[in-house]
Formats: sequence, C-alpha cells, structure tokens
Amino acid sequence: MSFFSQDYLDFFIELAGNNNKDWFDLNRKRYEENIKKPFHNFTQHLINEIAKTDASFKDLEAKNCIFRINRDIRFSKDKAPYKMMCSAVITPGGKKSKAINGVYFELGPEHIRAYGGVYEVDKEGLEALREGIADNLDEFKKLYSSKKFKSTFGEIRGEKNKVLPSYLKEIAENESLIYNKQFYFFAEFPAQSVKSPVLDKIILECYEAGKPIEAFFNQFIQR
Repeated sequence: MSFFSQDYLDFFIELAGNNNKDWFDLNRKRYEENIKKPFHNFTQHLINEIAKTDASFKDLEAKNCIFRINRDIRFSKDKAPYKMMCSAVITPGGKKSKAINGVYFELGPEHIRAYGGVYEVDKEGLEALREGIADNLDEFKKLYSSKKFKSTFGEIRGEKNKVLPSYLKEIAENESLIYNKQFYFFAEFPAQSVKSPVLDKIILECYEAGKPIEAFFNQFIQR
C-alpha cells in the first residue's frame, strides 16, 4: 500500500523557498496530516514487519525512532529552522540506541536513502573494529563483495585517517578500508518512489542486504 501522497514531496519543495516559522505555521495542519502522520505510520509499519522475525524490535515504537523536523541551528551558519526531509532510525532502542543492527532512512524531495553500518564510533570501538577486520580479512572482503551487498549499496564509505597504528599499516596495504573512521553504506532511490506501494519492501530489502555485514561489525563493537 502507498503511505504518501504527492503532497509529501510538494510540501518540502515549497518549504525550500519558504524555510521560516511563519510559513510553517500557516502550513502546520498540512504538515501534520500529509507528512508527519503518514511518516509515523510508515515507520511503525516497518518496525512491525522487522519484528516478525526479530524479537528485539517487538516493543519498539515509531515515536522513539523518528527524528524531529527542526534543525539544530545553535552552532550552524545556516539558520533555516527546518530539515528538508523526514528521517528515522529503526534499531533496538530507537534514536537513543548505539546498536548498529538496523536501518536509517530519509525521505525527501531530492531522493530517498536507506543507510546501514557504522557512522559514529568512539576511539576504543574503532580500534576494536579495525583489529577485528584485520583478523578476519577474507570474511570482511567476502561480505562487502557479495552480489547482494554490491547491487544494493555499491561500497562501504566513510572518512579516513591519514595515519594508522604501526601494527595495522602492513595489513592496510591489502585492505585500505582499515583507514576508515566510519564504515557506512547507503542505497539511493528517486524521490517519486515515496509514492510507490512497494516503498516498504524497498527499505526492508536494504535492511536485509545490510544485516550480514552489520552482524560482522557487532562482533567487535560492544554497544
């Protein structure tokens, strides 16, 4: 079934040229009915589907997974108050969780994206993850080289360190991803896909495609 109408996209397209509180207040009812409510219902639907095969998602509620549309502008030069998309992370514990088994997705007027992997990790976690990769290079390469992963996400992305501990330098010659500070991946789809009756299947397929490599990461990062 389709959760979103064309007005979901139109709202954000119009917001781009009117990103201020006055315009938003005039369109607040429209936002509540055509954007916020269907996004909440869509997120809860995804949670329920995932929970059918993974009990750790059973008691998760959409309200604990959805990010606010308001931007944090305290330290930003860009003072536009609202984001140009809706986004949520479905993972045990919701937004407060530090687990990496789940899916983050954003639906906007330019594109739809579904993300997985490691985006933020502390120093100790990064060290443990790099050592885990170094000790299991063949398994790691097999996971990110698999047909399903490559066709869905393409590659693992992330910022890199220029310098590595000496004991990892030789191994990094054979696996440059060890330089990464992040190990995330995403799939991108046309914005019009938001109206597709199979949008839920699109996001869930990304979740399934990312599960094996996220399980690999979870062996080494204690969250």
